[in-house]
Amino acid sequence: MSSYLELTARERLASLFDEGSFEEFLPPSARVVSPHLGQLDAPVAFDDGVAVGRALLKGQPVFCAAQEGGFMGGAVGEVHGAKLTGLLRRAVIEKAHAVVLLAESGGVRLHEANAGLIAVSEVMRALLDARAAGIPVIALVGGSNGCFGGMGIIARCANAVVMSEEARLAMSGPEVIETASGVEEFDSRDRALVWRTTGGKHRYLMGDCQAIVADQVHAFRDAAVAAIAHSRAAGVELSLAALEAEQELLDQRIARFGGCADPLDAWRALGIPDPDAIPMMEAAAFADLAAAHKLGVAR
Repeated sequence: MSSYLELTARERLASLFDEGSFEEFLPPSARVVSPHLGQLDAPVAFDDGVAVGRALLKGQPVFCAAQEGGFMGGAVGEVHGAKLTGLLRRAVIEKAHAVVLLAESGGVRLHEANAGLIAVSEVMRALLDARAAGIPVIALVGGSNGCFGGMGIIARCANAVVMSEEARLAMSGPEVIETASGVEEFDSRDRALVWRTTGGKHRYLMGDCQAIVADQVHAFRDAAVAAIAHSRAAGVELSLAALEAEQELLDQRIARFGGCADPLDAWRALGIPDPDAIPMMEAAAFADLAAAHKLGVAR
């Protein structure tokens, strides 16, 4: 069984979707590259670090994108973001069954700061427009670079987020927090702390992702199919009621866990009998534990 974490963007696309079905828009042969990187004598990629196109997922036509963590950590620049925006807009025009985003990104490129930030806002608008058109958007997070910054926000705008326990999801990366607030606030070199705080298990328990799976391509595929079906049944568009419910969840989280200095404290507050054992649990056993205690998405 192949590890999702270890695959490149195109390997994930080839493995996750029906065999031979991926059709790429603006492939590397089109040589659409960032104009900013070249001006700075920085290396460029002929796909600008993201592959976008259409494919079949269990026979259903979906639009998909996969960020390449091996190029600038999957960071978003002007062209990179424009490809994601164009994909989402085309999905609306062609009435796609769903959009699946294989997210792996450290955030916005510092080389293209303003252009990258604008690109992220355009992707967010296009994603919400897709949902308004009745097209579910599912974010899969399982790459070694995590999903941070602007892409972290984009992922949370999706109908559902699927993560592996190795994945990470946050607004600010560990190094950013440490730089801004000091190592006493967050030690980015403490890998156990980083994964406890931003990893898939904590995000699931806090309700930030809707499914946690093992680091296997087939597990992500099955979870994506299930998330699309659930989103269609539950309603795709982001409503005012859903936003108010999300705000209420955040208010409750602050009231309940605001004084916790470590995720372990939050897990204890949730009533988990042995929180120290969670980091070493397999995904299936962890999901069973969460279900037994009615934690995470089920609560």
